[in-house]
Amino acid sequence: MSHHQVHIIGGGLAGTEAAWQLAQAGIRVRLSEMRGSGDMTPAHQTEGLAELVCSNSFRSDDADKNAVGLLHQEMRRLDSLIMASAEPAKVPAGSALAVDRHVFSGAVTRALADHPNVEIVRERIDTVPTEGMTIIATGPLTAPALATSIGQAAGMEHLAFFDAIAPVIHHDSIDMDQCWMANRWDKIGPGGGEGKDYINCPMDKDQYQAFVQGLLDGEKTVFKEWEASTPYFEGCMPIEVMASRGPETLRHGPMKPMGLDNPRTGRWPYAVVQLRQDNASGTLWNMVGFQTKLKHGAQVELFRTIPGLQNAEFARLGGLHRNTFIQSPKLLDETLRLKSAPHIRFAGQMTGCEGYVESAAIGLIAGRFAAAELLGRALTPPPADTALGALLGHVTGNVVSADYQPMNVNFGLFPTLEEVKKKQRKEAYTSRARASFGVWMGEMALA
Repeated sequence: MSHHQVHIIGGGLAGTEAAWQLAQAGIRVRLSEMRGSGDMTPAHQTEGLAELVCSNSFRSDDADKNAVGLLHQEMRRLDSLIMASAEPAKVPAGSALAVDRHVFSGAVTRALADHPNVEIVRERIDTVPTEGMTIIATGPLTAPALATSIGQAAGMEHLAFFDAIAPVIHHDSIDMDQCWMANRWDKIGPGGGEGKDYINCPMDKDQYQAFVQGLLDGEKTVFKEWEASTPYFEGCMPIEVMASRGPETLRHGPMKPMGLDNPRTGRWPYAVVQLRQDNASGTLWNMVGFQTKLKHGAQVELFRTIPGLQNAEFARLGGLHRNTFIQSPKLLDETLRLKSAPHIRFAGQMTGCEGYVESAAIGLIAGRFAAAELLGRALTPPPADTALGALLGHVTGNVVSADYQPMNVNFGLFPTLEEVKKKQRKEAYTSRARASFGVWMGEMALA
């Protein structure tokens, strides 16, 4: 094959999807994948492209009531290789889309191997290319040498090696009759305002002690061997590990009540759980300091014992695992280019999206942005009220939380629809998204 026009590093879901989109646009691609060159990650088992490591599910396929199902639909409309390869690989999973891993990976690998515009090269890339259009999609287990090179290109302080994910709650599910808004000691933040940036959930002594016991007793997920040996772990202590260091530890850590007068009693509570705004529109709030390895079911059960959160609906539950990702909102422009080196785009989990489908979706749009740039065409990002646009917005700048963390697509990332009754809201989000997406696709065809 003649000289490539785009170099894609990483043959996972994002890299393969980006390669397909570019190749279909008539652009020659070199796809570098280290598996098959004598190198392996600690989690992969095969040399197949787009190997599914954790689960075999792409989650809900319901495009009317579910944000990830809507994302499936949008990707299908954009000729997604990942979604097309899932079809012949389907296994029964109710309303979810789940696949036979080997059939799925085989379909992706064959489609790219047979494409005249794609050259698959089994090689390990250790340094970020200094020139030539490049898409880096090496995923959560990026090889150490390349991770260091990415850190040098982006700034080491903007590269993370662990998700320290605190749970995120939909604001409209919080009972504000039990909580109140305030900053500790009523301090005004750097942006001014009224000093009411946090939602505070108060606990009395009995509630606190029961909660600490629940943290200690709850079922935990365990670190895999290759996660446990990662040196970056100490910086993000799980809340249950803090609790195990003594019954009062949390009251002097993330649950300290000092400086927080409960307006209903005029006094400090015994302990407090604070929520901080997580996105620009204020639909999502995160539990400050609550990264955890509790299993998801145990988290829901325990966190709903917190006053004010008894009906909490979670956009994301807490977690802590090995992951390499960059602080995308600071580093990338709206077309996923590294601002300091615009010949490089990032895609997939490296950008701080969570989940197979989301990784592939960011790969898809990265490929389309790169194709448009090479072909001299304008490509406006998808509208913020579509699933793809909402996810891209999370990655490229809608996050206000100081510590950017990976996120699945969910309706909390979409612009709000306040005037719609809660029961009809999901369908309202998806029908608005479909209309917007159709208009955007029409504009794209004319560009």
